[in-house]
Amino acid sequence: MIEGVCEPGFQPVGEALSTLLERGGGGAACVYHHGVKVVDVWGGTRDHDGNPWVSDTMSMSFSTSKGVVSTLLHQLVDKGLLDYDDAVARHWPEFAAAGKSKITVRQVLSHRAGLPHVRQLVTDAEQILDWDYMVDALASSRPRLRPGGRSAYHALTFGWLVGEIIQRVDGRRLPEIIRSELAGPLGLDGLYIGAPPEAIARAAALNRPRRRGSISKATKVLPVNRWINSMSRVNRITRGPFDPALIRDALIVPGDPGLLLEPRVMEVPIPAANGLFTARSLARVYAALAEGGEIDGVRILSPETLEQATTVQSRSRDRVLLTHMNWRLGYHNAFSTRGAIEGAYGHYGYGGSGAFADPGRGLAVAMINNSTGGSPFGDERIRSIATAALVSASAISR
Repeated sequence: MIEGVCEPGFQPVGEALSTLLERGGGGAACVYHHGVKVVDVWGGTRDHDGNPWVSDTMSMSFSTSKGVVSTLLHQLVDKGLLDYDDAVARHWPEFAAAGKSKITVRQVLSHRAGLPHVRQLVTDAEQILDWDYMVDALASSRPRLRPGGRSAYHALTFGWLVGEIIQRVDGRRLPEIIRSELAGPLGLDGLYIGAPPEAIARAAALNRPRRRGSISKATKVLPVNRWINSMSRVNRITRGPFDPALIRDALIVPGDPGLLLEPRVMEVPIPAANGLFTARSLARVYAALAEGGEIDGVRILSPETLEQATTVQSRSRDRVLLTHMNWRLGYHNAFSTRGAIEGAYGHYGYGGSGAFADPGRGLAVAMINNSTGGSPFGDERIRSIATAALVSASAISR
């Protein structure tokens, strides 16, 4: 049973969410069209006891978090406190170590800083809960790849890199910055990276992956080194783009691979992976972006900065994700079940969540759920919601 509102013409979005939730679990979707909220729906169950998903239920949304933290950095550029072509070390002096003095903010945001290798920075997954440890490890690390080369998805390291730049420039901690610069001005009911206890109490319980081949299950079932060696041999024979060691280093940390599914993870900021959101909060952020940086009289970005932030930086195949992401500055192509959506950008996440802006159609779309599995950057769940929103908007425009 789906609850909430779909304005006339946008019922396909509610139907798409209902179909997705037939598999179990719960979720929510929200759509804005030309600055007006036209879909706000939710349904399913929020925990393992079968309690219903309610209007203000939040869910941890993995890499969908990257779009939110990137927007915070763009606000600093808007204020003249930072430039995309600044060396990161200008604002974070320790970062200059080990040959990184020339790496720029632009390269970090477009996944071309050469530092995707989270696996080499930690000896146990628990260390990703320690902000100071992670930023110190990144500051002292030598790049795994040539900075400025082809993009290689910084699946986890992106968050600490961008987050520490923001904190160094702003002077406050990331959770406070999110409250004052986005959640407060936009009147959001759920947008956290590093959440307080009262917010965590509203969080849906994540379902453990059931699908064969999910990242966490794969690391338990397959001997990683044997898998890496096997795929490396295949790569050499086929001369393909697949570098299994690089993919492992970017996506899998040593220790318990299920750590990110534990509720305690939400207490600390892991800006690339543990944003706790409602769908309507995500959609409202992207609705402002879709409308040139402003919604309901609240401006979060200037049109000039937004144009820079959403200009494609890299069109080559990403070395970790093995597809054309068309990285902007912190955002990637938005995808539907029919392929990439021309002119749209956002960020999707593991487990099927995601959010994007489509300025050409005046659309902003967001979906959250408490399922897991799928690819590291979303799957058919957010793509199905995206397709339903596109079909609805196109029918109304005719």
